[in-house]
Amino acid sequence: MSDNMDKKLRILVSNDDGYLAKGINSLVEVLREFGNVDVFAPHKGRSGQGCAITSAVPVKLTPLTDDWNAPVRIYTCTGTPCDCVKAAIDGRMVEYDLVVGGINHGDNSAVNAHYSGTMGVVLEGCMKGIPSIAFSLCSHDADADFTPTYDVIRRVVAAVLERGLPKGSCLNVNFPDSIEYSGVKVCRQAVGRWVNEWAAHNHPRGGQWWWLTGEFVVDDTAEDADRVALDNNYVAITPTKIDFTDYALLEEMQGWGLDK
Repeated sequence: MSDNMDKKLRILVSNDDGYLAKGINSLVEVLREFGNVDVFAPHKGRSGQGCAITSAVPVKLTPLTDDWNAPVRIYTCTGTPCDCVKAAIDGRMVEYDLVVGGINHGDNSAVNAHYSGTMGVVLEGCMKGIPSIAFSLCSHDADADFTPTYDVIRRVVAAVLERGLPKGSCLNVNFPDSIEYSGVKVCRQAVGRWVNEWAAHNHPRGGQWWWLTGEFVVDDTAEDADRVALDNNYVAITPTKIDFTDYALLEEMQGWGLDK
């Protein structure tokens, strides 16, 4: 058993749906079993922000509870999900044992992980050397039932606290929208893409306005792909790295003669 399990842990939680979202409040309910929880979350929804940061304007932090000894402390932030993590760690100079994002309203499997503000939370935590986990549910319902996720969340968090995660790696956990699951699968990121992403509309005062829309296409049928696992009612856990380097292509390019 890790020493971390024998002391009072401090856990940082954020999301991209805002601090009032049912998903983050459900997550805090579970994580309180493991230690003290600090919630640093956007004051409103900031979905699709990825690892975006705010640099041109100031960011405001508002403490809703600021008792250091309280089991849960809550701060709202006018910035992005990534800003929230930076503000909690660097702005408050607090050391955390775990960073957790979610529970997101909507899945973050396949390439959606690149757009996700929930993944931005855990990627920032990972870059700061802290074990980090993202949780997402395949439902955009504001009143979705998150209770079926609780047992798996407990198991994943306990395993990470026990075993740790490799430096530069974090976990992306996605739940199907189901009362009971077929099981849990450790998966790779599925191959998928968005199509028909823009819808044009004429503005009544002239010119065109464009609305982001789209349909997600899965170009993958393998059972070890996260989106395929979700479609078959499995919880999908995808180990994710912050190192984007394509090492196979790097080695191949050594022979291209570009350094001459």
